[in-house]
Amino acid sequence: MKKIVLIGASGFIGSAILKEALARGHKVKAIVRNPEKITLKNPNLSIVKADVSSSLLAGKLFKGADVIISAYNPGWKNPEIASDTLKIYPVILEGVKKSGVKRFLVVGGAGSLFIFPGLRLMDSGNIPEPFISAIKALASFYLEILAAEKTVDWVFFSPAGNISPGKRTGKFRLGKDDMIFDTEGKSNISVEDYAVAMLDEAENPSHHRERFTIGY
Repeated sequence: MKKIVLIGASGFIGSAILKEALARGHKVKAIVRNPEKITLKNPNLSIVKADVSSSLLAGKLFKGADVIISAYNPGWKNPEIASDTLKIYPVILEGVKKSGVKRFLVVGGAGSLFIFPGLRLMDSGNIPEPFISAIKALASFYLEILAAEKTVDWVFFSPAGNISPGKRTGKFRLGKDDMIFDTEGKSNISVEDYAVAMLDEAENPSHHRERFTIGY
């Protein structure tokens, strides 16, 4: 059993990770802004309402965990999502350092994946304009800040090009920096299988200070 701190446990991806972690018998401290959104009841679950915009507070909340998983997202309807991403994620990273926890897993984005040699998805023109600034902000955190981090054993886990509700099959492919496409040229993963792979990584670390990705 792992002691897991999960940031953003009530969100789309965070809630799937929470469900998978509890199903595997892990002890989870869920850090959320809106605790009422979590309806799961489990003796291994503790829910903490907190704002992770303070590295000092975050460090105290994270202390004692085996692994910290961040599914933090400022909210797609938040007009300040890009600036909040660039402001809060470095604070979370600083909180991880203050806590002394070495293992830090981040729910990444697909925008920084390569779809062709030398061409990242976010630079391809295929992302709708309303989303591009937020996607580039998360990519910037990964490429400019996280990639330079040498003290924390971090992982940036990018989903496929499309992640949506589906089935937990446990059958998927993993890669590194190139988007994974199926035989029809599509890049898909269910949020349930993404959560499976995230918990696999939490239980048995296979990636260290690098990004990896998933797809069918």
